[in-house]
Amino acid sequence: MKLLTSEIMKKALSRLDELLTQPVTLIVGGGGAMILAHGFPLATSDIDAVPKGMEIHALDPLVKKIAEEQGLPPDWLNPYFSTYAHTLPADYEKRLIEVFSGRSLKALALGKEDMLIMKCFAHRQKDVGHAKALLKRGANVAMVEAQIDLLTKKRIPGTQEALDFLDDLLEET
Repeated sequence: MKLLTSEIMKKALSRLDELLTQPVTLIVGGGGAMILAHGFPLATSDIDAVPKGMEIHALDPLVKKIAEEQGLPPDWLNPYFSTYAHTLPADYEKRLIEVFSGRSLKALALGKEDMLIMKCFAHRQKDVGHAKALLKRGANVAMVEAQIDLLTKKRIPGTQEALDFLDDLLEET
């Protein structure tokens, strides 16, 4: 499987921009956001993104065409991170970081705090390095804690695990 570096991601996004016939904005999370917006030196298997302006099923044929052209996985662009999107603060859009802008396509990545919130809720071992990097890059811990507390009050499942994950990170850094 071909891993996506920043250069490969930008090439694929450029091609997607060429193929689009209407404006689309991608909200990027996951490893793609870590690489493109937060300078994390890694490669990932995909770009986790939720499209605005076009349904994902309408975007899928273009994604598959680019995958074939560039030797990428068929789901190199997918909405998988939306599983945790319900954990984002209402004002997350204020912290979005532009990582690509073309004729029809704009890609905006989640900010440090929003990425950290999602990493806490995913609380996978592979997220530890990403979460530590976000903390080192100055993520506002008080804001993250406040959001997790708010979600606890709303009885959102997984808040205790998210808080435990954050506490463990803070003890280690």
